[in-house]
Amino acid sequence: MTPARLELKNLKKNFGSTHVLADISLSVQPGEFVSILGPSGAGKSTILQLLTGTTAPDAGQMLLDGKALTPSQHRFAFMPQGDALMPWRRIIDNTTLGLEVQGLSRQTARAKVKPLFAEFGLAGFEDHYPAQLSGGMRQRAALLRTVVQQRPMLLLDEPFGALDALTRAQMQRWLATMWTRHRWTVLLITHDVREAVLLSDRIYVLSARPARVAHEFEVPLDHPRQGAGATALAAIEAQILQTLLNPED
Repeated sequence: MTPARLELKNLKKNFGSTHVLADISLSVQPGEFVSILGPSGAGKSTILQLLTGTTAPDAGQMLLDGKALTPSQHRFAFMPQGDALMPWRRIIDNTTLGLEVQGLSRQTARAKVKPLFAEFGLAGFEDHYPAQLSGGMRQRAALLRTVVQQRPMLLLDEPFGALDALTRAQMQRWLATMWTRHRWTVLLITHDVREAVLLSDRIYVLSARPARVAHEFEVPLDHPRQGAGATALAAIEAQILQTLLNPED
Protein backbone atom coordinates (compact mmCIF):
# COMPACT_ATOMS: atom_id res chain seq x y z
CA MET A 1 0.00 0.00 0.00
CA THR A 2 1.38 3.42 -0.99
CA PRO A 3 1.94 5.59 2.09
CA ALA A 4 0.32 8.99 2.43
CA ARG A 5 2.41 11.89 1.18
CA LEU A 6 1.99 13.49 4.62
CA GLU A 7 0.77 11.91 7.83
CA LEU A 8 0.56 13.58 11.24
CA LYS A 9 -0.06 11.30 14.21
CA ASN A 10 -1.19 12.57 17.62
CA LEU A 11 0.77 15.83 17.46
CA LYS A 12 0.92 17.85 20.66
CA LYS A 13 2.46 21.29 21.14
CA ASN A 14 2.64 23.70 24.06
CA PHE A 15 4.24 27.13 24.24
CA GLY A 16 5.01 27.50 27.92
CA SER A 17 1.74 27.20 29.79
CA THR A 18 -0.32 27.67 26.62
CA HIS A 19 -1.62 24.37 25.26
CA VAL A 20 -1.96 24.88 21.50
CA LEU A 21 -2.27 21.43 19.91
CA ALA A 22 -3.84 18.71 22.04
CA ASP A 23 -4.03 15.83 19.57
CA ILE A 24 -3.77 16.39 15.82
CA SER A 25 -3.89 13.49 13.38
CA LEU A 26 -4.41 14.01 9.65
CA SER A 27 -3.14 12.84 6.28
CA VAL A 28 -2.67 14.12 2.74
CA GLN A 29 -2.44 11.72 -0.21
CA PRO A 30 -0.25 12.36 -3.28
CA GLY A 31 -2.03 14.75 -5.64
CA GLU A 32 -4.64 15.66 -3.05
CA PHE A 33 -5.77 19.13 -2.00
CA VAL A 34 -6.48 19.24 1.74
CA SER A 35 -7.49 22.25 3.84
CA ILE A 36 -7.41 22.98 7.56
CA LEU A 37 -10.09 25.24 9.01
CA GLY A 38 -10.53 26.37 12.58
CA PRO A 39 -11.22 29.32 14.85
CA SER A 40 -8.59 32.02 15.32
CA GLY A 41 -5.85 30.91 17.68
CA ALA A 42 -6.60 27.20 17.23
CA GLY A 43 -3.05 26.42 16.09
CA LYS A 44 -3.43 26.19 12.33
CA SER A 45 -0.24 28.16 11.68
CA THR A 46 1.52 26.17 14.42
CA ILE A 47 1.02 23.06 12.30
CA LEU A 48 2.88 24.76 9.45
CA GLN A 49 5.65 25.80 11.86
CA LEU A 50 6.05 22.15 12.87
CA LEU A 51 6.20 21.02 9.25
CA THR A 52 8.76 23.62 8.22
CA GLY A 53 10.94 22.98 11.26
CA THR A 54 10.45 26.39 12.85
CA THR A 55 9.46 24.61 16.05
CA ALA A 56 9.32 20.99 17.20
CA PRO A 57 6.36 18.96 18.48
CA ASP A 58 6.21 17.96 22.13
CA ALA A 59 4.77 14.59 21.16
CA GLY A 60 3.54 12.73 18.10
CA GLN A 61 4.89 11.80 14.67
CA MET A 62 5.25 13.57 11.31
CA LEU A 63 5.74 11.27 8.32
CA LEU A 64 6.45 12.20 4.71
CA ASP A 65 6.05 9.33 2.24
CA GLY A 66 6.08 6.97 5.19
CA LYS A 67 9.37 8.21 6.67
CA ALA A 68 9.93 10.41 9.71
CA LEU A 69 10.18 14.08 8.82
CA THR A 70 13.27 15.74 10.25
CA PRO A 71 14.02 19.49 10.55
CA SER A 72 16.98 19.17 8.16
CA GLN A 73 14.75 18.08 5.29
CA HIS A 74 13.49 20.69 2.84
CA ARG A 75 10.56 18.83 1.34
CA PHE A 76 7.93 21.56 1.32
CA ALA A 77 7.46 24.65 -0.82
CA PHE A 78 5.90 27.21 1.52
CA MET A 79 3.78 30.20 0.51
CA PRO A 80 3.18 32.48 3.53
CA GLN A 81 0.41 34.98 4.17
CA GLY A 82 0.93 37.90 1.81
CA ASP A 83 3.12 37.62 -1.25
CA ALA A 84 6.46 38.33 0.53
CA LEU A 85 7.94 39.61 -2.74
CA MET A 86 11.14 41.61 -2.39
CA PRO A 87 10.39 45.15 -3.62
CA TRP A 88 13.91 45.74 -4.98
CA ARG A 89 13.90 42.62 -7.17
CA ARG A 90 12.13 42.44 -10.52
CA ILE A 91 9.36 39.84 -10.82
CA ILE A 92 11.57 37.44 -12.77
CA ASP A 93 14.12 37.55 -9.96
CA ASN A 94 11.49 37.24 -7.23
CA THR A 95 10.17 34.06 -8.84
CA THR A 96 13.66 32.54 -9.09
CA LEU A 97 14.53 33.20 -5.46
CA GLY A 98 13.70 29.71 -4.18
CA LEU A 99 15.74 28.09 -6.94
CA GLU A 100 18.70 30.34 -6.21
CA VAL A 101 18.52 29.37 -2.54
CA GLN A 102 18.71 25.74 -3.69
CA GLY A 103 22.00 26.57 -5.44
CA LEU A 104 20.99 27.28 -9.05
CA SER A 105 22.67 30.18 -10.78
CA ARG A 106 20.45 33.16 -11.56
CA GLN A 107 20.76 32.47 -15.29
CA THR A 108 19.73 28.81 -14.91
CA ALA A 109 16.88 29.71 -12.58
CA ARG A 110 15.58 32.35 -14.99
CA ALA A 111 15.63 29.84 -17.86
CA LYS A 112 13.55 27.45 -15.76
CA VAL A 113 11.00 30.02 -14.59
CA LYS A 114 10.47 32.19 -17.67
CA PRO A 115 8.48 29.63 -19.73
CA LEU A 116 5.88 29.52 -16.93
CA PHE A 117 5.07 33.24 -16.95
CA ALA A 118 2.36 32.92 -19.60
CA GLU A 119 0.60 30.08 -17.77
CA PHE A 120 0.56 32.15 -14.58
CA GLY A 121 -0.82 35.23 -16.37
CA LEU A 122 2.41 37.18 -15.98
CA ALA A 123 3.79 37.26 -19.53
CA GLY A 124 5.19 40.69 -20.28
CA PHE A 125 5.69 41.56 -16.61
CA GLU A 126 9.00 39.78 -16.06
CA ASP A 127 10.95 43.04 -15.67
CA HIS A 128 8.38 44.88 -13.56
CA TYR A 129 8.81 45.49 -9.85
CA PRO A 130 6.21 44.22 -7.33
CA ALA A 131 4.84 47.73 -6.72
CA GLN A 132 3.87 47.90 -10.41
CA LEU A 133 1.60 44.83 -10.19
CA SER A 134 -1.94 44.35 -8.88
CA GLY A 135 -2.54 42.31 -5.75
CA GLY A 136 -3.74 39.31 -7.73
CA MET A 137 -0.71 39.39 -10.03
CA ARG A 138 1.61 39.58 -7.03
CA GLN A 139 -0.04 36.49 -5.56
CA ARG A 140 0.34 34.62 -8.84
CA ALA A 141 4.02 35.56 -8.85
CA ALA A 142 4.34 34.29 -5.28
CA LEU A 143 2.68 31.01 -6.20
CA LEU A 144 4.94 30.65 -9.23
CA ARG A 145 7.96 31.15 -6.97
CA THR A 146 6.54 28.40 -4.74
CA VAL A 147 5.65 25.71 -7.27
CA VAL A 148 8.74 26.09 -9.47
CA GLN A 149 10.81 24.65 -6.61
CA GLN A 150 9.21 21.26 -7.42
CA ARG A 151 9.00 20.10 -3.83
CA PRO A 152 6.89 17.03 -3.04
CA MET A 153 4.24 19.19 -1.38
CA LEU A 154 2.96 22.78 -1.20
CA LEU A 155 2.06 24.48 2.07
CA LEU A 156 -0.21 27.50 1.60
CA ASP A 157 -0.89 29.75 4.59
CA GLU A 158 -3.98 31.86 3.83
CA PRO A 159 -2.45 33.00 0.52
CA PHE A 160 -5.40 35.20 -0.50
CA GLY A 161 -6.43 36.54 2.90
CA ALA A 162 -5.08 40.05 2.30
CA LEU A 163 -6.87 40.56 -1.03
CA ASP A 164 -10.16 42.36 -1.56
CA ALA A 165 -13.24 40.15 -1.93
CA LEU A 166 -13.45 40.29 -5.74
CA THR A 167 -9.74 39.66 -6.31
CA ARG A 168 -9.80 36.86 -3.74
CA ALA A 169 -12.68 35.14 -5.56
CA GLN A 170 -10.85 35.49 -8.87
CA MET A 171 -7.65 34.04 -7.39
CA GLN A 172 -9.52 31.11 -5.85
CA ARG A 173 -11.02 30.23 -9.23
CA TRP A 174 -7.62 30.63 -10.90
CA LEU A 175 -5.94 28.37 -8.33
CA ALA A 176 -8.70 25.77 -8.78
CA THR A 177 -8.01 25.71 -12.53
CA MET A 178 -4.25 25.51 -12.04
CA TRP A 179 -4.52 22.71 -9.50
CA THR A 180 -6.82 20.74 -11.80
CA ARG A 181 -4.17 21.03 -14.51
CA HIS A 182 -1.12 20.14 -12.38
CA ARG A 183 -2.48 18.09 -9.45
CA TRP A 184 0.00 19.43 -6.94
CA THR A 185 -0.14 17.94 -3.43
CA VAL A 186 -1.39 20.82 -1.28
CA LEU A 187 -2.10 21.57 2.38
CA LEU A 188 -3.98 24.87 2.72
CA ILE A 189 -4.53 26.83 5.92
CA THR A 190 -7.54 29.11 5.61
CA HIS A 191 -10.30 30.91 7.52
CA ASP A 192 -12.50 30.97 4.42
CA VAL A 193 -15.05 28.14 4.41
CA ARG A 194 -16.11 28.80 0.83
CA GLU A 195 -12.48 28.79 -0.32
CA ALA A 196 -11.86 25.45 1.38
CA VAL A 197 -14.95 23.85 -0.17
CA LEU A 198 -14.21 25.23 -3.63
CA LEU A 199 -10.63 23.93 -3.67
CA SER A 200 -10.37 20.89 -1.42
CA ASP A 201 -10.81 17.15 -1.69
CA ARG A 202 -10.97 16.93 2.10
CA ILE A 203 -11.23 19.46 4.92
CA TYR A 204 -10.15 19.11 8.54
CA VAL A 205 -11.99 21.34 11.01
CA LEU A 206 -10.13 22.03 14.24
CA SER A 207 -11.63 22.72 17.64
CA ALA A 208 -10.71 25.76 19.69
CA ARG A 209 -7.37 25.70 21.48
CA PRO A 210 -6.03 23.27 22.56
CA ALA A 211 -6.85 21.99 19.11
CA ARG A 212 -8.13 18.59 18.13
CA VAL A 213 -9.66 17.50 14.83
CA ALA A 214 -13.35 18.18 15.43
CA HIS A 215 -14.47 16.78 12.08
CA GLU A 216 -13.20 15.67 8.68
CA PHE A 217 -15.29 16.54 5.63
CA GLU A 218 -14.99 15.03 2.16
CA VAL A 219 -15.98 17.11 -0.85
CA PRO A 220 -17.05 14.43 -3.36
CA LEU A 221 -17.38 16.71 -6.38
CA ASP A 222 -15.31 16.84 -9.55
CA HIS A 223 -12.83 19.64 -10.18
CA PRO A 224 -13.02 22.42 -11.23
CA ARG A 225 -16.16 23.37 -9.34
CA GLN A 226 -16.93 26.83 -10.70
CA GLY A 227 -20.57 27.08 -11.77
CA ALA A 228 -21.36 23.43 -11.03
CA GLY A 229 -22.77 21.66 -8.00
CA ALA A 230 -23.69 24.94 -6.31
CA THR A 231 -26.37 23.30 -4.16
CA ALA A 232 -24.05 20.52 -3.03
CA LEU A 233 -21.25 23.00 -2.28
CA ALA A 234 -23.61 25.19 -0.24
CA ALA A 235 -24.75 22.16 1.76
CA ILE A 236 -21.16 21.25 2.67
CA GLU A 237 -20.42 24.87 3.60
CA ALA A 238 -23.43 24.85 5.92
CA GLN A 239 -22.26 21.64 7.62
CA ILE A 240 -18.78 23.08 8.17
CA LEU A 241 -20.15 26.33 9.58
CA GLN A 242 -22.36 24.33 11.94
CA THR A 243 -19.29 22.44 13.14
CA LEU A 244 -17.28 25.64 13.64
CA LEU A 245 -20.09 27.34 15.53
CA ASN A 246 -21.13 24.28 17.57
CA PRO A 247 -18.06 22.03 17.82
CA GLU A 248 -19.56 19.89 20.61
CA ASP A 249 -22.70 18.91 18.63
